[in-house]
Amino acid sequence: MRIPARSDTLPAVAAGPGIAALTLPEYVLGEAGARAGSCALVDAEGGRRLTYAELTDAVARAASGLRARGIRPGEVVGLCAPNSCEFVIAWYAILAAGATVTTINPLCKAGEVASHLRKTRTRWLVTTAELFESGARGAARSAGVAESFVIGEACIDASSFEQLPASGEDRVPAGLAGSSDIAFLPRSSGTTGMPKSVILTHANLVASLHQMRRAHGVGTGDTVIAALPLVHAFGLQFTLNMSLLAGATVVVLPRFELEAFLDAVQRHRVTRAEIVPPIVKALAESPLLDRYDVSSLRIVTAGAASMSPELVRACARRLGCRVKQSYGMTELAGSSHIAPDDGPEKPDSVGLAVPGVQCRVVDAVTGEDVGAGRPGELLVRAPSVMLGYADGPSDAIDSDGWMHTGDIVTVDEDGWFRVTDRIKELIKYKGFQVAPAELEQLLLTHPAVADAAVAHSPDDEAGEVPRAFVVRCGAVSAEGLMAWVAERVAPYKRIRRVEFVTSIPKSPSGKILRRLLVEPPGDEAADAAPTGTGRP
Repeated sequence: MRIPARSDTLPAVAAGPGIAALTLPEYVLGEAGARAGSCALVDAEGGRRLTYAELTDAVARAASGLRARGIRPGEVVGLCAPNSCEFVIAWYAILAAGATVTTINPLCKAGEVASHLRKTRTRWLVTTAELFESGARGAARSAGVAESFVIGEACIDASSFEQLPASGEDRVPAGLAGSSDIAFLPRSSGTTGMPKSVILTHANLVASLHQMRRAHGVGTGDTVIAALPLVHAFGLQFTLNMSLLAGATVVVLPRFELEAFLDAVQRHRVTRAEIVPPIVKALAESPLLDRYDVSSLRIVTAGAASMSPELVRACARRLGCRVKQSYGMTELAGSSHIAPDDGPEKPDSVGLAVPGVQCRVVDAVTGEDVGAGRPGELLVRAPSVMLGYADGPSDAIDSDGWMHTGDIVTVDEDGWFRVTDRIKELIKYKGFQVAPAELEQLLLTHPAVADAAVAHSPDDEAGEVPRAFVVRCGAVSAEGLMAWVAERVAPYKRIRRVEFVTSIPKSPSGKILRRLLVEPPGDEAADAAPTGTGRP
C-alpha cells in the first residue's frame, strides 16, 4: 500500500524562505531575539532559569571558546553527559562552531566510551567532571582525543567547559557550517546487527523538525519536560529542539526518577511530556501519582516502543489528559508518525504520517505493496532520512530512497498506522536500544562460553530484557555470567536471563535463527531448537 505525503494543509513554519539552507542552531534559535525575555530552560533540580537571550549568548560564547581551543568545522566532538542546561549549551555551541556532535550515553562503561570515540573518530570530548574521573579520562586517552572539557570544576587533563567563553570572542564567524554538512552522529542499532553511527546532516534535522512541528501542537505557551536522555534522538529532537523552535519553556530533568518527574510537573506547571512505555506504565499504576498535582498536563506523547491501548487509556485516566503515541527512528532524525493533539482517538495507533513523509507498507518477503489492514514492513521516504551509516554501507535505504524500517505495521482506511511487530532483532529495554550482536560478541570472549545467542524476552516492567542462550565449554553459572557481563556494559544492556543449551540454531549461512530461540519450535524446527535450561 502506498501512502502519499500528506498535503501541506497546516501553516508553513515562519522561519523565512529556504528552510533547507539553515543549520540546526540557525533554525531552532533563529527567533530567539524576538523571545529574548521569555524563559527557554529551567533546571528542574536547582531551579536555574535561562531566557532565550541568555541561552543564545551562552551558545555564542561557548562556540567561540571552542574555536579558540582549536575545534574546526568537520571535526567530531563527543558529548557525554546527563541532561543539564550545560548539555544544551554544548549541543548548540558545537554545531555553531561548525563541528559534528556524537552523543554518548553517560551510563556507558569506559570501554564502551572508548570504542564509540574510536569508531566515530572523535577528536574532542565534552563530559562531566564526575564521568571524566570515573573512566572517561582513560577512554579519551586510549581513543586519541586531543582535549577534553568537563562540565563542572576543571580537573587533571580536562579544562572547564564553563570557562571556555573566556578564551574566545563573543561572536562566531558566519558560514562555518552549511545545511548539507554532517551535524550529528548518533548511535543506533539500525535494523540488524551491531550498533552503527547514523549520519545526519543539518538539513536532515531541520527537515524532521519542519515535518514534526506541523503535526505536533507545541507552542509558546507550553512548558515541556525533558525527562528522556538528551543523548538520544527522541529526547534531543522531539523534546528539546522542537520545543525551543516553537518558543516553549523546557524543564530539564537530569535523570528520570518518578517522584522527581512528578515534582517537576507540579512545581513548574508542565503542560507536555515525551516519555517511553515503562514511564507510561509507572504513571498508570504508581500510588505516588496521588501525592502530586499534575493537572497542568495536557498532552503526553509516548514513543520508542509500541503500547497496548489498555495501557494508554489507563495512563490517560490517571493523568486526566490526552496520551498519544508516535513512531520514529534515529535514522529518520525524529518521528515520522505522530497522533494528533485533538480529534479522534485511536490509542493503539502511532497516528498519521507527518506532512512531507511518504510511506509504503509492503510484504516482507515479496516486497509487494499490501492493502489496508494487512500487515507489512513500513518503508519511509522523506528529506529527513539519514545519509547512511558511518560504519559502512547499509541496505536499509534502497535505490529509490525508501528507508526499510524493519517494523511490521498495518494502516487503516483513514491513514492511521499501528505497529504490530518487527523484523529487526533489536531489543528495547525501557526504551533503550540493545543490539544482540554486541552482547553475543562479548559473551564469546568469556573462557567458559563456546557459543551464544541473545534474544528479547518479554518483561512486564521493562517491556523486553536481553536473554542469553549459552553453550558452555567450562564451569560458569547463570548468575556468574550475568555478573561478568554487567561489569562490561551499561546497565540497560545487562543480560537479565540465561539459559544453557547444547547448540544454537543457525541457518546454512551461519545466521543465528533467533525466532527459534524465542518461540516454541514447530515440527520443522524441532531438530534445530536448543535443549536444556539453566534459569537463574
